Amino acid sequence: MRIDVITLFPEAFMFLQDAGVSGRAHNQNLWSLHTCNPRSFAVDQHRTVDDRPYGGGPGMVMMVEPLLKAIEYTQHQRHAPAPVILLSPAGRRFDQACAQQLATSPGAIFICGRYEGVDQRLIDQAVDDQWSLGDFVLSGGEPAAVAMIDAAVRLIPGVLGHHESSSQDSFQSTLSGLLDAPHYTRPEVLDGVAVPEVLLSGHHANIANWRRQQSLALTARVRPDLILQARDQGWLTKADELFLKSLQL
Repeated sequence: MRIDVITLFPEAFMFLQDAGVSGRAHNQNLWSLHTCNPRSFAVDQHRTVDDRPYGGGPGMVMMVEPLLKAIEYTQHQRHAPAPVILLSPAGRRFDQACAQQLATSPGAIFICGRYEGVDQRLIDQAVDDQWSLGDFVLSGGEPAAVAMIDAAVRLIPGVLGHHESSSQDSFQSTLSGLLDAPHYTRPEVLDGVAVPEVLLSGHHANIANWRRQQSLALTARVRPDLILQARDQGWLTKADELFLKSLQL
């Protein structure tokens, strides 16, 4: 998977290449990251990439030409054309399904907007999709792009140490879109609080059942909307429904 990012702040993405899970995977050539600064394609001595909006209003708008040239340059650097994704509040909400889609693809080109946004003509001419991290405002698309890329990279086969690590994460389809169960490690007892006995039993079926119930209970308590979604999708078993009924939330 090759990820290209068109951004005024390439340095915002350095740690994805250098640190943690994504950095290790990058060093192993399991994915690659490339950035392109649209200022490189500005035509004036000040390397201007924004201008005042027509019709008035606050802030500045990113210009078409530098961004369009950056996209064209980036597409030429790839072996095959890639979808162009704009980070935008108008985009569809990024979720685990989007991460999985990206992780199993050859990659994408992300455009990180700044200021009040980008000229609509760029969106009409060159953008294939728009993604949003959520209903809140950021100073630019960079933090959102970092989160999305990280979410996708960890799903690439071979990136995580244990073959079941990503499949057991919250929101993964193997857990029917539910939040993950609580996790414990050493020490076995901390300030009088012990690790749940079932996790020490070595009985795999009982452990799996406990984790499923803990996942259901946590999701029902803090994200009941995900329970409704799982029910609508037919992801809940009769045993799940009986357990949820017993919670009396």
